[in-house]
Amino acid sequence: MDPSLAAQGFAAMGAEPRLEVLRLLVRAGEAGLSVGEIRARSGIAASTLAHHLRFLAAAEVVTQEKVGRSTICCANFEHLQSLAGFILSACCQDAALPTAQKDAEND
Repeated sequence: MDPSLAAQGFAAMGAEPRLEVLRLLVRAGEAGLSVGEIRARSGIAASTLAHHLRFLAAAEVVTQEKVGRSTICCANFEHLQSLAGFILSACCQDAALPTAQKDAEND
């Protein structure tokens, strides 16, 4: 994954209200939630919610689809898994290195 795309995804989740919205969508699963349902469950004002949803969609962590008069929002599980893989891909790689080698690599 491109580091700038990863940074954009993590930045989108970096505000408490956006993280709350994303967690609601993750809980809802593949079916997602309408904007009205998200607003009712989160208590976020409509105009503020629209801003947060645009931010999440621009970072590709949320998808939006117009269904009739409603907009259905879904967590983009594939992209979220890619973000998790990006951040965890180097997990514990330095744990097996001797301390002197770690210090040399960090210089």
